[in-house]
Amino acid sequence: MVLVRSIIRPEKVGIVLSELLSAGFPAVTKMDVYGRGKQKGVKVGEVFYDEIPKEMLLMVVEDKDKDDVVRIIMKYARTGEEGHFGDGRIFVSPVEEAYTISTKKKGL
Repeated sequence: MVLVRSIIRPEKVGIVLSELLSAGFPAVTKMDVYGRGKQKGVKVGEVFYDEIPKEMLLMVVEDKDKDDVVRIIMKYARTGEEGHFGDGRIFVSPVEEAYTISTKKKGL
């Protein structure tokens, strides 16, 4: 199992979640987050914003599904053909174990 953690633009969340659901990946945790990337923030006029609003999507999926999930997020979270600064990041980490609390079952 792997944890796919993606940080994307808020306006892209709806389409990303819809496409993940259509592809058979309904289980997602979504959080509002704030931060900055390599560009170190954004200057609009005389105002500098160094905490940009984003959404974080957390998903634990089987190893065999990782590439499909990453591909979907990459395709639908990107702005335009070439993409732009601030489109986000995807991090993939191993998950050793997972449990369902209500059933006490191990695994997904």
